[in-house]
Amino acid sequence: MLTRKLKWVAVPAFLIAALSATADAASSRNEKVYQAAEANRAGALELLKEIVNIDSGTGDVAGGAKVESALRARLTQLGAEVRTEAAEAPGLPDNLVAVFRGNGKGKILIIAHVDTVFGPGTAAARPFSMDARRAHGPGVGDEKAGVVNALTALKILHDIGFKNFATITLLLDDSEELGSPGSTQLIKTLAKQNDVEFNMEPGDPPDAITVWRKGGGDIFIQVKGRPAHAGMVPQNGRNAAVELVHQLSALEGLFPHTGDGVTVNLTVIKTGDRSNIIPDVAAATLDVRFRKLEEFDAVLAKVKSALAPKIVPDTTITVSVDGAAYPPLTENPQIDALGQRSQAIYAELGKKVAMSGNGGASESAVVMSMGTPALDGLGYVGDDFHTDHEWIDLASVTPRLYLFTRLLMETSVAPPAK
Repeated sequence: MLTRKLKWVAVPAFLIAALSATADAASSRNEKVYQAAEANRAGALELLKEIVNIDSGTGDVAGGAKVESALRARLTQLGAEVRTEAAEAPGLPDNLVAVFRGNGKGKILIIAHVDTVFGPGTAAARPFSMDARRAHGPGVGDEKAGVVNALTALKILHDIGFKNFATITLLLDDSEELGSPGSTQLIKTLAKQNDVEFNMEPGDPPDAITVWRKGGGDIFIQVKGRPAHAGMVPQNGRNAAVELVHQLSALEGLFPHTGDGVTVNLTVIKTGDRSNIIPDVAAATLDVRFRKLEEFDAVLAKVKSALAPKIVPDTTITVSVDGAAYPPLTENPQIDALGQRSQAIYAELGKKVAMSGNGGASESAVVMSMGTPALDGLGYVGDDFHTDHEWIDLASVTPRLYLFTRLLMETSVAPPAK
């Protein structure tokens, strides 16, 4: 046997403390859940690939139904009572509701949405892909990874025989990207029936859950003019597009485009469909985000009062909104308590998760408006949503799956008071 003389080196106290804390955290993790999360990682990514490669942009009825069909089969296998709920607005697929029944007391609602912002053909042109660090594809983070995280966590609970809940209800929303016009009343009904809601929107980098969100609403500016042949008698026309550009220029600089407070951004302009006709109609959409619901009304009033004197005679300008604004998710002690519970669970892995917020609206705000506590951002970590380079962090898959599974278990036993 080879023997070796050891040299003892003094270890700084802070390093000893850090190593001790890591060891304690690792030893306190739920090994059954952690091993299950590791074992289900590959299957989760395979399911993610399957549904990312199905186009399901908002309003794609066939695509949404195809995604829900694939998920329905898995939920049924896990013992859920699965039903469809008709969309509350035309041109949208059904919503899918799956209910798991246990023998405990907690009633938990999970909401994830299957619609994306991408049109037909996007998945074929830019299918799911992975490299060493990230997965890419249309809607991969927002929010198909969240859908997968929810289903996989429910599978783990099924596999380990955890039934210490009264009910766990999963709602697959058909139209979140438009403010849930196809499901708002259903969300409110389910919120009343449950103790808490967990939302599967992605986590913000580097690793955060969401405790506040801005509300969102659209303001529409429409100009009506008069058509005319652009070559022969353009002087007979009244160019709605020119007047719209003039009005938009007058609004520029009145509102912030970025930041944690109110933001207003021009997102859509529509005018004309033929190059030889003076356009008689032009319209623009302003995307408004806000922390308090009354701030939306203030923006609307300011837009109306800031309209400039017309430069194109005989045109009319209309400022309007389409329905109610999506309410904000406002941080409160109930949400913070759920966030702190999540932080304690993450510490079991020796990891830290921050509590933050962002400008993206979600169904959690509708839930909170009914008095039901909600925690958001429980999907995998990702970024660059609504773009052609959207991604999720593959390193977040196992930790986030562990976090959500344990959060369901902890909340089933100790649901928050409404």
